[in-house]
Amino acid sequence: MKIKNAVLTDGKKVEINVEEGKFTCVREQCPQQGEVLDAQERLVIPPFFNMHFHLDSAFIGGENESGTLWEGIEKWREMKQKTTEEDVEKRASTTLKLMLSQGTLWVRSHVDVTERSLKLLRALMKVKEEFKGLVDVQLTAFPQDGVFTDKGNDEILRKSLDYVDNVGMIPHAEITREDGVRSVEFAFRLARERNMDIDGHVDETDDPNSRFLEAVVKYTREYKWEGRVTAGHVTAMHSWDQNYVRRILPKVAESGVTVVANPLINVMLQGRMDGYPKRRGMAPLKLMKSFGVNVALGQDCIMDPWYPLGSGNMLQPLFMAIHLDQMNWREIRESLSFITYNAARAWRTSYGIEEGKPANLLLTNAEFPEDLLRFMEPPRFVIRGGEVVARDGKEVKIKGKWEEVKRRP
Repeated sequence: MKIKNAVLTDGKKVEINVEEGKFTCVREQCPQQGEVLDAQERLVIPPFFNMHFHLDSAFIGGENESGTLWEGIEKWREMKQKTTEEDVEKRASTTLKLMLSQGTLWVRSHVDVTERSLKLLRALMKVKEEFKGLVDVQLTAFPQDGVFTDKGNDEILRKSLDYVDNVGMIPHAEITREDGVRSVEFAFRLARERNMDIDGHVDETDDPNSRFLEAVVKYTREYKWEGRVTAGHVTAMHSWDQNYVRRILPKVAESGVTVVANPLINVMLQGRMDGYPKRRGMAPLKLMKSFGVNVALGQDCIMDPWYPLGSGNMLQPLFMAIHLDQMNWREIRESLSFITYNAARAWRTSYGIEEGKPANLLLTNAEFPEDLLRFMEPPRFVIRGGEVVARDGKEVKIKGKWEEVKRRP
């Protein structure tokens, strides 16, 4: 394959050659070869990551009258008992096709393993295998109801690690601060036993006294797990004293902990108990970045008990993030890294439009980086390993056959 008239995000005009699934030439001029795609002097960019999502609950619905995180969890506690493996597979498959059509090739999904039969996990294992070679799915064993809140949750978490990629945690859901810290250390012990990365729900609350990120940093250093730990949400950071924030953030950066914000769901769920002024509900991205913290984004939910909307387009949470964090023109252009290069760093994968790297890229309709966010259009072509696997946000190629993308299961 050859791609002509391509423009990179730095404005450089290039031609791109692909052979055997890798970029072999990214220069002003490349040798003529094979099928030719015309980028029409529009941006070509690396594909997107969704670094925090819940495939098991996507499209399950569920009215949340209070709009709070905790009512959502209660609704989910009932719904997860009633759903079937087949239903989970159908909803998750629809979700991944939507994401693929809009340029996301990497999805890290938390799967609730406090559902004791592990039917949610079995279903997502099948879906992960089904999309192998199209969308890379990582599964994180997520103890939704806490590790030490109910007898046996610690053992079911340990058991589930035979089938997943990452160890999860949710320390702010434990009954006491002491149990929360203990659950963080437990996650690190499991990760060391299995040589696995950690991805936890951390400080997803408005409570300024929820400070489990410091425990995550402490054990990252003690267990020498630098670069292998992700803390999702950390919305309590918007309520922390600024002296404390500026003390802890350099240590987060030094330990190589990635913080993944989920702007759409964070702003929907947080600040629900506030009058006015009302907190924005998202960890401060620009501030974290200024201290050298690796920051990435997730979409978290689509049409479930926590969030009634969602389309699978990673430009949506990025669009919300730049508004909540009041980014200027330069910062908007740089923000694309939150769903591309920063996420790839946390995933620890070879990535980018460079010679010798896997030939994964998006041919977009945008002339400039800010146009991606102004219009949030799906890419014209999604290319995976040198092959077109999605077109115009409407079709995806599954097992060699093109099929129309459905917006709901």
